[in-house]
Amino acid sequence: MVVKSFTVDLDKPLVFQVGHLGEAYNEWVHQPIVSKEGPRFFANDYLELLTRTAWWVIPLVWLPVASWLVSISFRMGLNLPQVALAMVGGIFIWTLMEYVLHRFLFHMKTTSYWLNTIHYLFHGCHHKHPMDGMRLVFPPAATAILCVPFWNMFRLLSPPSVAPALFGGTLLGYVAYDVTHYYLHHGKPSKRLTQDLKKYHLNHHFRIQSKGFGITSSLWDHVFGTVPSTKAA
Repeated sequence: MVVKSFTVDLDKPLVFQVGHLGEAYNEWVHQPIVSKEGPRFFANDYLELLTRTAWWVIPLVWLPVASWLVSISFRMGLNLPQVALAMVGGIFIWTLMEYVLHRFLFHMKTTSYWLNTIHYLFHGCHHKHPMDGMRLVFPPAATAILCVPFWNMFRLLSPPSVAPALFGGTLLGYVAYDVTHYYLHHGKPSKRLTQDLKKYHLNHHFRIQSKGFGITSSLWDHVFGTVPSTKAA
């Protein structure tokens, strides 16, 4: 008996369709559709609204939280150099988290219905529709949920007075990442550094999607050997 392959209807809400692709999902999701018009995710208007986030919402929500966390470390007795050092440490930690999450979570291969569906919501949608500006940054509600285990880990592994500033630095790194990521897709860089970052990231989307996982820098790609070839495709 020949099993007919599933075909996604792009004119219908996508989220509950992509799971049916099974083993074909990974190939499908890495064939990008270049359009600024994003697809509809859910038939329900409220759920659909939750999937859409403007880039400026990220600094608006998370910079005050990062500032509040830093202020806690000050109130607990840390001086300015100590707080600054903790924040720099947090930013550095974020660069590694950015790489690890992107490589091992966002690019995990899935085949089951629910794992395909979850992967599409987390990152697959961005690779399928890389120019969808309203689904490029991470929704604050989802980020808040992910913050809980990481905050508890920071509290467990660092002194009470250091943990808030360390985590605040990590949040600052996250904000820089999400804003930079949006700019690399929709901005027009005029400086060599940002031009190189844009070229590096778009190379990840349109040429070698299994390498080039760094967004704000290629540091950890160099460390772990995932720098893509610079040769023309």
